[in-house]
Amino acid sequence: MSIEETIKEQINSNSILLYMKGNPEQPQCGFSAQVTQILMSCGKRFAYVDVLSNPDIRANLPSVSNWPTFPQLFVDGELVGGCDIVSELHEKGELQSQLENASSEIAPESIDPE
Repeated sequence: MSIEETIKEQINSNSILLYMKGNPEQPQCGFSAQVTQILMSCGKRFAYVDVLSNPDIRANLPSVSNWPTFPQLFVDGELVGGCDIVSELHEKGELQSQLENASSEIAPESIDPE
């Protein structure tokens, strides 16, 4: 399976998926920390991929998602956006309803690309 196929499989297998730097307990950048805090405050489980420990995903995800920066939040297979968009949607109350409407499919919290 190519790295692009792996990424698409991860996105399609998890109703709420965050590609981030670090992990939710130890984010490695302020933007990832902010999105993680927002998601946790919404009370929905989410899967994540640490792009720092998965350099192939970090290098290829921007071309798959057509989004250049991290973090990247996907809900039901669709890119929601990065930190600014997620923060804006949360402030408007739209993110909570988007997450509530997401299917409940969540793989293990940390995804190993192998």
